[in-house]
Amino acid sequence: MSPAPTPPLAQRLFAEFLGTAGLLCAVIGSGIMAERLAGGNTAIALLANTLATVFALYVLIETLGPVSGAHLNPTVTLVLWSKTPSTHAGRTQTALFFIAAQLAGAVAGAWLANAMFDMSVLQLSSKLRGGWGQWLAEAVATAGLILVILRAPAGKAAPLVACYIGAAYWFTASTSFANPAAVLGRMLSDSFAGIAPASAPGFVIAEAVGAAAGLLLSRWLEGSRHTGQA
Repeated sequence: MSPAPTPPLAQRLFAEFLGTAGLLCAVIGSGIMAERLAGGNTAIALLANTLATVFALYVLIETLGPVSGAHLNPTVTLVLWSKTPSTHAGRTQTALFFIAAQLAGAVAGAWLANAMFDMSVLQLSSKLRGGWGQWLAEAVATAGLILVILRAPAGKAAPLVACYIGAAYWFTASTSFANPAAVLGRMLSDSFAGIAPASAPGFVIAEAVGAAAGLLLSRWLEGSRHTGQA
C-alpha cells in the first residue's frame, strides 16, 4: 500500500495554527475556570487545569496529527527539522512557517480564552515565574517531552504525550510549559496559567536546552539499541 500523500503546506500550517490555538485556549480557559471555581484551593485549580490540558492535547494530536504531525510546539518542530535529511526540499522554510503558525495560534488561543471569560482581550500577565528550580524544571519537562515524542511507538504518540504532560504538570516546579508557543500565549493572559513577560526568556532558554538534551538522549538510546547494549 502506497503512503498517503502529504497534505498541501497551507493545510498543514492551518492545522498547526488551529491546534496551537486550541491548546492555549484549553490551558488558559481551564485555568481561568478552575481559579474561579476552586475557592482559593490551588491544588484543585491545578488538577482541573491539568485534566483539561491532557484531554485537549490528546484530542488535538489525534485529529490534527494526520494533517501536520501536530507539532504544536516550536521545539518539536526544530527537533524534527534536525532529523530531516538536509537534501529534503524546503525543509528549513517549512519549519519556519510551522513555527510562525504555532506562535500566531498561541496568540489567537490566548485572546479567545480571555474573550470567552469576559476578560480584556489584550492584556499581559503579571505572574512572575523564575529561579534556577523553575528553569531546571522546564529543561527537564521539555527533555522528557522530546524523548517521549521521538521514542513513542507508531500510533501511540497522542496518549503518551498527553499522559507525560499531565504527569509533568505535577512533578515539575514550573508545571511543565515545555513549549515556547505556550510561553507566548500565557504571557497574554493575566490569569492562573499566565507568565509575566519578564519571566519568559528564562523559560524559553530552558526549553531550548531541554529540547537539545531530549534529542541527545533519544540518539543515545537509538545507538544503544543498534549496538545491542542492554
